[in-house]
Amino acid sequence: MATPNVSFEVFPPRTVDAAFKLWDSAQALAPLAPRFFSVTYGAGGTTRDLTHDAAHVLRRTSGLPVAAHLTCVGASRAETLEVAESFAKIGVTDIVALRGDPQGEDTRFTPHPEGFRDSCELISALAETGKFTIRVGAYPDPHPESASPEANIEWLKRKFDAGADEAITQFFFEAETFLRFRDACVKAGIEKPITPGILPIVNWKSARNFANKCGTPVPAWVDDAFTKADRDDRSALLATSLCTELCSELVDEGVENLHFYTLNRAELTRDVCRALGVTPQVTLEDVA
Repeated sequence: MATPNVSFEVFPPRTVDAAFKLWDSAQALAPLAPRFFSVTYGAGGTTRDLTHDAAHVLRRTSGLPVAAHLTCVGASRAETLEVAESFAKIGVTDIVALRGDPQGEDTRFTPHPEGFRDSCELISALAETGKFTIRVGAYPDPHPESASPEANIEWLKRKFDAGADEAITQFFFEAETFLRFRDACVKAGIEKPITPGILPIVNWKSARNFANKCGTPVPAWVDDAFTKADRDDRSALLATSLCTELCSELVDEGVENLHFYTLNRAELTRDVCRALGVTPQVTLEDVA
């Protein structure tokens, strides 16, 4: 089995304890020489400054590429592009461009009166600057607001046509879900890279709730396996085994890059990476 390239997503800390957890995660994962760390961006820009600071610290201390999330929610076009420029000034020139979730109790996205109407408009504006590598979201299972799987793929194609360089998918539970999506994208004429997003399951209850919120189907066998594992206090072992098997199947099918949603908890992600042959290449001090 070939050794995949990896990247990791983290979220900006809101407390001192969370900041230490993020730093510990970076120390554990940076030696695996990831392609990049991505840092999430709260709904409505609620973590704008935190995202900026976390991206800055990760970039400065690890010396690795950092991709900052940026959304269309709750800001004008000028304000959004100002945030993008602030990332560029600290050496963060990779952007994960997203529409963003609805604000507050809203169930549908409502654009800011002077803001970008959707992710394609944001992608196009970022591409025009010529400053950024632009990554976008993709959905191997239909997005909750998508009319059909075909519409989902057409929307991804529009993102690439607008200037995106790479897509990272929502997480999924079975390799076939991604492989079927990848094949459909190729058939639709999409040639740019699509990287599978992997969620190592630290807590099954939380992961299941997150899946329901995202519209990600939960196979009955996965639910049953974790229910039994939780009862027998073997959930960590099951999580490592299932995630490693999922990644191995993807790599065997020609997938070269994997993107891990770490939830700022590095141990399970690191264990899976090691099982895949991704081992420490450098120390954090080496790349600082």
